[in-house]
Formats: sequence, structure tokens, C-alpha cells
Amino acid sequence: MTLATLDWVLIISFFAIFLVIGVVVSKKAGKNTQEFFLSGRNMPWWLLGISMVATTFSADTPNLVTDIVRQNGISGNWVWWTFLITGMLTVFVYAKLWRRSKVLTDLQFYELRYSGKEAAFLRGFRALYLGVFFNVMIMASVCLAAIKIGGILFNLAPWECVLYASIITVAYSSFGGLRGVIFTDFIQFIIAMIGSVWAAYYIINMPEVGGLENLLTHENVADKLNFLPDFNDTKSLLVLLVIPIAVQWWSVWYPGAEPGGGGYIAQRMLSAKDEKNAIGATLLFNVAHYALRPWPWILIALASLVLYPQLSDIGEEFPNAVLGHDLGYPAMLTNLPAGLLGLVVASLIAAFMSTISTHLNWGSSYISLDFYKRFMKPEASEKELVAVGRISTLVLMALSALLALVLSSALSTFAILLQIGAGTGLIFILRWFWWRINAYSEITGMIVSFVVALFFEFTEFGIEDYEKLIIGVGITTVSWILVTLLTRPTNSKTLSSFYNAVTPYGSGWKKFKTHAAQKNISLKNTTDVFTIDFASMLLGIVFVYSSLFATGYVIYGNLMGAIILIGIAAISAFSIFKLWRKRNRNKLPQS
Repeated sequence: MTLATLDWVLIISFFAIFLVIGVVVSKKAGKNTQEFFLSGRNMPWWLLGISMVATTFSADTPNLVTDIVRQNGISGNWVWWTFLITGMLTVFVYAKLWRRSKVLTDLQFYELRYSGKEAAFLRGFRALYLGVFFNVMIMASVCLAAIKIGGILFNLAPWECVLYASIITVAYSSFGGLRGVIFTDFIQFIIAMIGSVWAAYYIINMPEVGGLENLLTHENVADKLNFLPDFNDTKSLLVLLVIPIAVQWWSVWYPGAEPGGGGYIAQRMLSAKDEKNAIGATLLFNVAHYALRPWPWILIALASLVLYPQLSDIGEEFPNAVLGHDLGYPAMLTNLPAGLLGLVVASLIAAFMSTISTHLNWGSSYISLDFYKRFMKPEASEKELVAVGRISTLVLMALSALLALVLSSALSTFAILLQIGAGTGLIFILRWFWWRINAYSEITGMIVSFVVALFFEFTEFGIEDYEKLIIGVGITTVSWILVTLLTRPTNSKTLSSFYNAVTPYGSGWKKFKTHAAQKNISLKNTTDVFTIDFASMLLGIVFVYSSLFATGYVIYGNLMGAIILIGIAAISAFSIFKLWRKRNRNKLPQS
């Protein structure tokens, strides 16, 4: 299709704005690693929260949601909606702990929490495992979305899509560091939200769709509208709801939804002004990510079932595209008029850039600080480390682009990443709560989960993905628990230093506290407020889910249902406010 002059003006203008921001902040970002990778630890909650939301609003996210809705209906989104539980756990339990640790990267945590050569090995290995391997996988899936969108909207070859999409992103990411990423994220999020909402409104009212009422009653759509899976369909209920809620959220490591926080979410918390800003940022992120953004994508996905009920229908109209249900989203965008099309294309480019720029900065921080400085050149100057970070940015982008050329589906990549991290999530939750977990626990979980994932990927047993996930979680969890109990714990000096730095929750530390008292090791006095924090977490989950489905009921025209859910959301929010006022009256270190 052909973009009008107005469309090109909008797209080029946004490119120019992002590049200017990168250049303007480049001098400050290049001063030292704290500026380049943590923006000086002086960011406010609202800017960090929006940055997190912008990062998770990648170009492949609407495609992923479309893939899910077309195949499994709206209820299929529980495969990622359940990660809200992880998110709220991070908000009310882990955000303050991360901020207290004062590490530069979440991998530096390993040598704060664990001791010995095994802790150093874990930090160095995961710097490459996460910073390069895992990070490249994620960015490649985002680049795949750019390939599919560019193939349909511009008839570009795959290599052209990744090349054009990468140039500006690499430029402002390497110039501006995290500060440039956060500032551009703010603009990108606004553009992306306006574009997705406006596009959904226009597409719903196209003559071929016939308006909202006709869409919701259309024969291709009517059976896709339920918020929950069919309870009479045992397999769907198990796969779409039971396993995600009972197993997936706590057991699986996935970027942006790590149990206990981590990755670029931890990076944002570490760059906050203080604990309150770290908590506020993660709360804003979870509310916006789960309650605010999904419905425009869902509505466009439903509309795609009217115009393209079968996958073959998309293939016939776009024969040069990489075929998959996720093509439903970009296929619908081809119907937009001039001006709006430019804005939506710019919003998708912005979504792509915000995600890629964050992953580039996050991955390069691992390479520069956790591998190069820690193991290759400890005496490296701050300017040299920033230079290594900038070079790493370029290399990571090149690797991601090359991998994207061989991928085929956002949903299949999502499943692979879940399987690789299956069983490791509980470690990241309990390592703050249970003193006995050591570096060998994490090494075991990482190796076993990866080996199991490879085994399932290259062998055929006739079992489905959800069965592979459960088996992988079981094998990995049993393995790392056994290794934990059979190996020596972290030494007392490291544990006491960690405890005094972050003051974690007390129940899992009782045995160590007894040991410390016997050895005359001084530990901080704390007030255990876990009950308040856990109650706030549960109320936060109720608030977000109520808000999410209240919006759905408004769209469906069920005003009574919407009013009830809005009331529940309001009560939950008020209760959280009351609990946190009670919590903050206590001036002792709170754990």
C-alpha cells in the first residue's frame, strides 16, 4: 500500500524527535555508568512507570494478542493476564527491596546475596545468558513483528524491515543511555495509545464491520467474547486459566514479568529517586499494562475475524507476508485513511523502538558491568565502560535482526521463552525470603530448565505445550531444591551484609537470625509488615482485574456489570490507601 504525504510527514517527524532527544542527553549520559545505565538514580515514579508500560507495548504485542484472540478468544489472554499476580508481588513486596540493594544491575545482586566463586560464575554466566542469548531472542521476536507489519503495509522484504527499523533506535539508544530511552518512552507511549485507540474506533465503524453492536453479534465473533474459558471444556479451562493461575505466574521467568522483579523492570526500580518512587512506578506500570491497554488490540483482533475469518483469507490478500494469525492486526491497519494510517504506523514504530531501546540498554549493561568490568578489565574507566555499552548496543541489534529473519510466529516464540524459564521463577521469589537458597540453587535451576526445554524442542512425545510446561516446572523445581539442601549455604558475612542492606521479610530468616545471635553478628531490628504488604498485593490484583473487565462490560453494553466492578475497584483502591497509611506510620526498617 502507499502512504500519503501527511503520513510520511508524521513518521519522519517522530523519528527526528527521538533522535534529537538522544543527542541532547548524550553528554550527560556519557559521564559514567550510573548515568548511562540508571539515569543518575533520580527518576520520578510517573516517568519510570510510563517507561515500563511503553517498553512492554512492543510492536509484537498487538500481534500476539491478535493471535491469541483469533485462536482462543478473549479468554485466551489469561496466558499473560496471570502475570499480574507477579507484577503486584513486585509492587508491594519487592520494589522496595530492590531499591534498598543499591546495585547497578540486577545481576550484581548475585554477589550481594551469595558468596564464593559460584556467585561470581553465576553473575558472569547470566550476563551472557540473559544479556545476549535471552535478550536477542526477545528482540528478534519484536523484529519479527516489524517484518510482518512492514511486509503488509509497505511491501518491504524482511531484511529491509529490520534494517530501517533499527538505525534510529540504535542511534538514540547508544547516544542517550537509559535517560534518553525513558524520555523517548514517554512520547512513544502517548503516540502508541492515541494510535491504537483511534485505529480501533475507525476499524469498528468500517462498513465491512458495521459498528460495535454488529461486531459483537457477528457469527465469527460471538463465541470469542467470554472473559473466562468454557468451564465445560476441561482442556481449554486447564490450558487457558487453571495452569496460568496455579503454576505459570510463580514458576516461569519471562522478561517484564519476572517473579520477584528483575531485568529491565528492576533497572527502572533501581533508577528511581527512592523506595516510594520505585513502588509508585511499578504500580502505575501494572495498572496501565493490564487494565488500560488491551481492549483496543482485542477489538481490532475481533474485527479481523469479520474480514479474514480464516488464516487462508489473510494469505490470499497478502501473499508475500510471513503467514500467521498474528497478521490479523497489521492486515486490519491497511484499511486506515491517510493521516490516521501515518499516526498508527508511527505508533507501531514507536512501540518497536521503545521495546528495542530498553532491551539494548539493559543487555549492554550486563555486558559492560557484569561481564567486561567484573571479569575482563576491573580497572576499566567509566568512559571505557560506557563505550563498551555503546558497542554492545550495536552488536545486540545486529544479532537480533539476523535471528528475526528465521522466526515465524510471535506466539510460538512466547511459548519457547516460557518453557526455557519453566521452574526457575520460585527461586527468584524465595531467594529474598529463605536464607538457605544459594548460588548453586540458581545455577541448577537455570541449567535444568534449559536442558528440559531443549529436550522437548527436539524430541517428539506427542504431548502438548502445557504438559511440557508442567513437567519442566516439576523437574526443575525438584532439582534446585535438592541441590539447595545438599550444598553449603552462603557464608554468614555475606548473609548478614545482605540482610542489613535490604531488611527482607523475617520468617525464612529465623534460623539464620538464631545463628547470628550465637555468633554475635549484628542484624538490624525490623518490623515485619508482610501481612499488610500481602493484603495490599491481593487488593491490587482485585483492583486491576475489576478495572479490566469493567471496561469490557462497558464495551459489551452491560452497564450493571460495569458499575459493580467499578465499585469493587474503588473499594480495593481505598483499602490499599488505608493499609499503606497504616504501614508508613511505623518508622523502624520494615520487612
